[in-house]
Amino acid sequence: MAITLILAGLAAALSAAMAAAWLVVERTGRSGWADATWSASVGVTGVAAALAPFAHGITTRQIIVATLVGLWSLRLGGHIVARTRKGGDDPRYQALKEEWGPDRRRRLFWFLQVQAAAAFLLLLTILIAAHNPAPWPRLGDLLGIAVAFAAIVGEAVADRQLAQFRRKAANRGQVCDTGLWGWSRHPNYFFEWLGWVAYALIAIDLAGGYPWGWLALAGPAFMYWLLVHVSGIPPLEAHMLRSRGDAFRAYQARVSAFWPRPGG
Repeated sequence: MAITLILAGLAAALSAAMAAAWLVVERTGRSGWADATWSASVGVTGVAAALAPFAHGITTRQIIVATLVGLWSLRLGGHIVARTRKGGDDPRYQALKEEWGPDRRRRLFWFLQVQAAAAFLLLLTILIAAHNPAPWPRLGDLLGIAVAFAAIVGEAVADRQLAQFRRKAANRGQVCDTGLWGWSRHPNYFFEWLGWVAYALIAIDLAGGYPWGWLALAGPAFMYWLLVHVSGIPPLEAHMLRSRGDAFRAYQARVSAFWPRPGG
């Protein structure tokens, strides 16, 4: 019963956070606040889920997972807030608003509630990893920590490289293909996905003592589907094709869409 109540409370918190994000986006006209709110709400509820006292006290694994979630949320949320404060609207949301037309306010509200539901699924991945009852530490724990740090640093580097490229006046209207962006057209998305793989590594017990751990694979699988096939790459690349034309087509022809590889 305690687990059910905790999960219900976390789900309600995510829904309320995204409802508040809807109000902010409507007032400011900057959809980036929705993404910033999503990152922060997943971070806060993720830490709460990781530290929930389901068993006898709080374990080292719970503290480690909570720390990883907090670092990820602070880094990503801070980046989105800084970007949003500079002005402008996310082209993905602009396209959706144009598609929705007069019904855009209602559609945006429910779109953000769907994001809250998606966040809850990811939250379960965090919870399953944190509450793995196996002795600490295991190889999976160490691998998970290493992968999580690599993901956080890699995404930060990709975001910084893109920001530096955009600050140069000579690059206006050009396609960023330097650094990590010469290995993948969306290295930030790749590292975002990789971060969720880390929790699966921590959760899975190959010895069979924690069968629930395998359900943590739903997190990275779901994130891959979202980023590669739904709300990540498709709308962003459609915008880039409209705004950059042949330059972006040439970039598509020589650089991998998601999986980083040299020789782009």
